[in-house]
Amino acid sequence: MDMDDTDRKLLSLLQGNARLPVASLAAILGVTRATVQKRLDRLIESKTITAFTIKTSAAADPARIRAIMMIEIEGERSEPVLRALRRLPEVAAVHTTNGRWDLIVELTTDGLDTFDKALRRIREMKGIASSETSLLLSTHKG
Repeated sequence: MDMDDTDRKLLSLLQGNARLPVASLAAILGVTRATVQKRLDRLIESKTITAFTIKTSAAADPARIRAIMMIEIEGERSEPVLRALRRLPEVAAVHTTNGRWDLIVELTTDGLDTFDKALRRIREMKGIASSETSLLLSTHKG
């Protein structure tokens, strides 16, 4: 889908606060409410916007374990590994990348025991050559 500057500004505003009313978005963007609604409908229909959600701070649930796992995939095993990772409830997001690592996986669990089990399950997946995991200790933007 082709997006213009207004679409990009609209997405940026919604990423900052998905609860902004259409009237407020229209006022900020300097367009009518109908224009904002049409653009929202088009962005949703094209799957540019896939969900409206909330973000919570790490302080809201200090016992939550968050981590980033970098994964190197053996040969042509990307698709089976991606499918397996998407099925794990501890996997918050999977990103493909370039460079040393093939995938970056965001993990969240309720505690270290669950985190350890999730790591073990991922490391034992067929097609994973190597991995490196780092716990996220604090967040300074987000």
